[in-house]
Amino acid sequence: MTLPFLDNLRITWVEVLDIALVTFIFYRGLILIHGTRAVSVLHGFLLICILYYLSGEFGLNTLHWLLTNFLGSVFLVLIILFQADIRKALSSVGAWGFFRPNRREAMNEAALDECILAVFQMARTRTGALIVFERRVPLGDWIARGVELSARMSKELLGTIFFPDTPLHDGAVIVQGETIAAAGCILPLIAGVPLDASLGTRHRAALGITEETDALAVVVSEERGVVSVADGGKLISPVDERTLKNILWNLFSKRP
Repeated sequence: MTLPFLDNLRITWVEVLDIALVTFIFYRGLILIHGTRAVSVLHGFLLICILYYLSGEFGLNTLHWLLTNFLGSVFLVLIILFQADIRKALSSVGAWGFFRPNRREAMNEAALDECILAVFQMARTRTGALIVFERRVPLGDWIARGVELSARMSKELLGTIFFPDTPLHDGAVIVQGETIAAAGCILPLIAGVPLDASLGTRHRAALGITEETDALAVVVSEERGVVSVADGGKLISPVDERTLKNILWNLFSKRP
């Protein structure tokens, strides 16, 4: 049995490519916003579109006029609402760009061990710390806001930086590969997301920088002596020494 309308259907490879690209972009967009507050914004926007359609169907002229004017500048509204998500998406695309090779700062096992020893030593002494590991999205803007060090990774240096009452202990350390690039860095705080009352400014900063970029952040709580990991705007807490080593090893280890 054949369908008559299929006889006149002609699809070129350009149309197939066009459909595949649009599908891929929508798919990556949904993955990008999955689990973020952008989903709630999209739900609200969908509700407004439904109200717009119903107001026209049932003759609610005033409401329909208001929604018409609102939706007339829909692209501007979307840019304002999703400016952080758009900025993150564009930086991710640039980091994976076609015109320069993928960059992934790597660490050898000795540097990883030094970092992990420092983190859990500070956890035992309840010394607050925030360490951010750069991945493919450059963190130069935040490095410039701190004190540039360009020093080799060592547990002694990390312990000195975060020792209470030192000038740099309140800011974040940014790590590029095996190098402590900067200390005392001021990071963006996550906003609009309810957090546990026990989580302080360091945790909000860790969530903020990992929401805006693809960086990974390790936080030591000075109140509880607990180590947490922030990735993609989400917090994993608490983590033990083996879990942290596995996370860092999988992301940053130098492989043959």
